Amino acid sequence: MTAYALAHVHTVEFGPEIVAYLEGIDATLDPFGGRFLVHGNPVDEVEGSWKGDLILIEFPDFERARAWWDSPAYRELAPLRTRHMVADIVLVPGVPDGYRGVDSLHH
Repeated sequence: MTAYALAHVHTVEFGPEIVAYLEGIDATLDPFGGRFLVHGNPVDEVEGSWKGDLILIEFPDFERARAWWDSPAYRELAPLRTRHMVADIVLVPGVPDGYRGVDSLHH
């Protein structure tokens, strides 16, 4: 079942280390089947308020999402981001094919 890394980016100090992070992140995702679905695109605030950017990365399953996050390659790259970005980041499993909202009543 697919899984996602989701980041709500509050602030970014854009500079050489963020550039290096962006230049290196794809190579850390590739071995785990990760791919960007959303990367800072403008949002349409239809309810509530949203400040910042959204990043959404898809993985084939939760195990690979977690393995990417814990991988030596990503752990080495991550400080380039954390020194210059404030974000809330979560890893979350997706739902199975055919899932309906009412299915949440059966958990």
